[in-house]
Amino acid sequence: MTNDAATPLQIGPHTVWPPVVLAPMAGITNAPFRTLCREFSGGKGLFVSEMITTRALVERDAKTMRLVHFDGTEKPRSIQLYGVDPVTVGKAVRMIVDEDLADHIDLNFGCPVPKVTRKGGGSALPYKRNLLRSILREAVGNAGSLPVTIKMRKGIDDDHITFLDAGRIAVEEGVTAVALHGRTAAQHYGGTADWEAIARLKEAVPEIPVLGNGDIWSAEDAVRMMRETGCDGVVVGRGCLGRPWLFGDLVTAFEGGDAFTAPTLREVARVMLRHATLLGEWLESEERGVIDFRKHVAWYTKGFSIGSDMRKKLAITSSLAELDAHLSELDLDQAWPVGADGPRGRTSGRNRVVLPDGWLDDPYDCAAVSADAELDTSGG
Repeated sequence: MTNDAATPLQIGPHTVWPPVVLAPMAGITNAPFRTLCREFSGGKGLFVSEMITTRALVERDAKTMRLVHFDGTEKPRSIQLYGVDPVTVGKAVRMIVDEDLADHIDLNFGCPVPKVTRKGGGSALPYKRNLLRSILREAVGNAGSLPVTIKMRKGIDDDHITFLDAGRIAVEEGVTAVALHGRTAAQHYGGTADWEAIARLKEAVPEIPVLGNGDIWSAEDAVRMMRETGCDGVVVGRGCLGRPWLFGDLVTAFEGGDAFTAPTLREVARVMLRHATLLGEWLESEERGVIDFRKHVAWYTKGFSIGSDMRKKLAITSSLAELDAHLSELDLDQAWPVGADGPRGRTSGRNRVVLPDGWLDDPYDCAAVSADAELDTSGG
């Protein structure tokens, strides 16, 4: 299956082909995972860093400075920022430019996590149109030649939809492209993504590329989203959890070529070991790398016949030798499980979004958002 109508995605001076972007995910899209995804894609596509809080960057927090490091093979270097204060966002963007830390800046307005929205950040922020405008103006104004893009949701809930206004503000303030997750903050990751909203946004802001996000579990989903919505590219998040080879499948879907063959458990185990090894090298500790890898085990092994006892063992490994030994005990000739390409990660929904008192009273009041809204969290 190929998308013959697809064209390269243009993000400022950067031409992205295929028009596929790895979504920033906290604790997931660090340098090792991006390396794996790029290896499977042959270096094609755009791979965005974990979300970086602007205040932590400006203050040169040690953990944050590690996260903004890119190796020489990452081109363009794409960084996502999360900020709630226009001045701090502007300082962070200027720092990126002055110190040549990245080639592309994305801004996160999609996080639905309650501890963020209750402070007015993440997916709650675009409701305050003037605050959104101020942040975008500071970001673009300090970015120089670097393209600035944004990622957002439809709105807070079905009664407070913001994506069309936010898209228009983005165009007016010089944003290069917008990505829309077709869910509200209230939906969290539950229900079905509204691809029709992506099509509406594309019609509303024809001046810039629109990227679609939500419920892309396979390469065929990506091709179908572009055909159905007319969007210019796709952003892949939870669909690649435990499946970095999805980016190779995406290249095949957009370019044609040999049909993609789903991996056996033996091939999956090989990728698991490489992922854990890369994490250890990045963290400069094999044990820390393997421990950090534990969160990925359930995603990689979803659907395979492994047994609960072995799943527990894999989830508490603390060395590469131990991980390798446990994997070697499995029936590694198992084929890719039927149905394993479906939803992955969090799928829960929420009935109500926690917001600051009076947040919904005036959509144009340029309310200040407290500094503690900038937390090390992500999503969108």
